[in-house]
Amino acid sequence: MTFELTPEQEAVRQAVREFGDEEIRPVAKEYEAEQRYPADLLSEAAALDLVAPHVPEAYGGAGMDAISTIVVTEELWRADPGVGGSIAAADFGTGMLLEFGDEWMKEEWLPRVTGGETPIATGISEPAHGSNVAGMETTAEKDGDEWVVDGTKMWITNGSVADVAIIMAKTSPEDGHAGITAFLTETDVDGYEATPIRNKLGIKAQDTAEIVVDGLRVPEENVVGEVDEGFYQLMQFFAAARADVAGQATGVAQAALEEAVAYADEREQFDQKIAEFQAIRHKIAEMATDVEAARSLAYRAGGALEAGDDALATRLCAMAKLFASEHAVDVTDEAIQVHGGAGYVTDHHVERFYRDARVTKIYDGTSEVQKNIVADSLL
Repeated sequence: MTFELTPEQEAVRQAVREFGDEEIRPVAKEYEAEQRYPADLLSEAAALDLVAPHVPEAYGGAGMDAISTIVVTEELWRADPGVGGSIAAADFGTGMLLEFGDEWMKEEWLPRVTGGETPIATGISEPAHGSNVAGMETTAEKDGDEWVVDGTKMWITNGSVADVAIIMAKTSPEDGHAGITAFLTETDVDGYEATPIRNKLGIKAQDTAEIVVDGLRVPEENVVGEVDEGFYQLMQFFAAARADVAGQATGVAQAALEEAVAYADEREQFDQKIAEFQAIRHKIAEMATDVEAARSLAYRAGGALEAGDDALATRLCAMAKLFASEHAVDVTDEAIQVHGGAGYVTDHHVERFYRDARVTKIYDGTSEVQKNIVADSLL
């Protein structure tokens, strides 16, 4: 059975690819060198419905299906994981608001995200707790009609550039994972301080921050969903997030493959193009196979999400993230090898793609965590 995108999905791919080639690729190195968040390009992408495209039209989004949303992410990362990735990651928290947020939260914040005015951040990981979400130490205590939140969050996407954030905190610490709650807060308030993390290996144009919440006061109506239900809400959100990372990894791998093919076709050694050597041809064949397999798994995961098959979606999203991220690192590594010494310096894109791809094996659940999820679904 051959899987094909619909004409509408292919049109989405073409629109994002044109935007990436014309607006992102020419400035990608500049943004990375300056570690500058591409706020201006976020606004341009929003005009094309490329920011949080899954959000319904009622809140300013395009209402795209899960596969189309993955395609958008894939193409943005193909253009550049730093700049394009910033645009793709602007929605990191919209899923939680859509599924569990009160109507006023959606009406107030989702149009601002989809309109490119601001990204949204979600504070989950902590300095001592990454994969172990249930081990978080950030707490929230009730004080009248407010909650007082204290703790530190680490590796938070959009943490220092977002106007709004969802902070996960323990409201019933004695209950472990069953005592976590999600809180919505503006970031320009007392008690919220974000510091950009500048010494990253890759995705340098993307904003990653440490967030310290110290006596952050959040009104009780700003609880997202139900008190002590945050962990379970988060787990539902993570499946789609992992499919999105599979799209990211596929996109950067595709970009590296294209660079390797182009370089092999122009570079000459021993009086012939290196594309004529079997060793290079085999590398490119394996790279292309890995990319296509990653893409197929990512789209299958998107299809399961769209169908509402939770068990299958959980497994396929974990498989897709695991396979695509692991092979994105392999493909970008081989792209450097095809370039030889030229691939090891910043004259070519592939060294950046290699550095950028590496994070996909870590965030939104490490490869080891994905293996556990897959195994749990089978055993």
